[in-house]
Amino acid sequence: MAAPSSLGDFEQLVLLALVRLGDEAYGVAIHREIVERGGRDVTVAAVYKTLERLEDKGLAASSLGESTAERGGRRKKFFRIQPAGGRALRHAIASLRRMTNGLPADLGLAPDES
Repeated sequence: MAAPSSLGDFEQLVLLALVRLGDEAYGVAIHREIVERGGRDVTVAAVYKTLERLEDKGLAASSLGESTAERGGRRKKFFRIQPAGGRALRHAIASLRRMTNGLPADLGLAPDES
């Protein structure tokens, strides 16, 4: 089996947002999740560019929802994580955990207990 794709930190945040949002993962919601949970000040355009890159890598996929009157007849584009994206995300998280395991407690890197 091939090694999972390497992910940048922003790609990881976008994939985590897809997992959290499930069927409600569309551009604006993904952006909001990253800003609120990830504490990152990013543009919606950066989110869409990253989603496009993740699709090109086969780590995410998109589909169009139904058109709605509230959107002027436009359709939302929904995104979902692909199996390869899940593998890459698990690999990235496991690597980070291995790297932080055993670090001095005074660095404040202990897992959040909340």
